[in-house]
Amino acid sequence: MADADWLVQAALAVGAERGFPPLAVAVIDVAGEVITLRRDDGGMPMTSRIAVAKARTALSALKPSGQIELPGGIVDSIQHLYGGDFVPWAGGVLVTDGELILGAAGASGAHALEDEEAVRTAVQRWQEDRSAAGQK
Repeated sequence: MADADWLVQAALAVGAERGFPPLAVAVIDVAGEVITLRRDDGGMPMTSRIAVAKARTALSALKPSGQIELPGGIVDSIQHLYGGDFVPWAGGVLVTDGELILGAAGASGAHALEDEEAVRTAVQRWQEDRSAAGQK
């Protein structure tokens, strides 16, 4: 729980540092369940659901949601299978510890590439922080 909170706070901080519009950021576990979800003040309500869907998309595909390239008909079918929780747009990334997948993080509210930049940077900072703490 503390790591999920750390990741969400870090992603929201990245968005603020870089002047992105208000973000919603979600962290999910390996079962796809939401651990933490926060939306910046002024963020559109729908961005919360989109952030969760982007995280679940990355987890389902085992790669960043923005790297999924499928024809529209296949995307529609997958969205049907996952109840709409499949969004093949940038903004969802895996949270890993080495090769071990711990879950995923997703963001929404800015341009899709900015959403991904926020969560990718947060995950990188978290990994660096864990690595530095392990060396002490």
